[in-house]
Amino acid sequence: QVQLVESGGGLVQPGGSLRLSCAASGIIFRIYAMGWYRQAPGQQRELVAAITRLGDTTYADSVKGRFTISRDNAKNTVYLQMNSLKPEDTAVYYCNARNPFNSWGQGTQVTVSS
Repeated sequence: QVQLVESGGGLVQPGGSLRLSCAASGIIFRIYAMGWYRQAPGQQRELVAAITRLGDTTYADSVKGRFTISRDNAKNTVYLQMNSLKPEDTAVYYCNARNPFNSWGQGTQVTVSS
């Protein structure tokens, strides 16, 4: 059964940076396109970044130029480097396959506030 464990969130001031990690198990990680999603209070979960199994990346317009998704297939891990953070980036961040599995991790809270 797939297990996704996100980490690296926290409280950061506007303009700051965070690096999120997501360790996957129970799947053949290298064959899946992966994504980072976020859900702010009262809003639907949205995809913010995705990476194919070959490393091609796409981003939501709201994070383009500030966030970078990457993966390490040897470690079954996907990362999200977040720079120039804004208060509107505040959300719980999740990873999952680009075509999501039914199972989600607990997510990691990112709060951008002064």
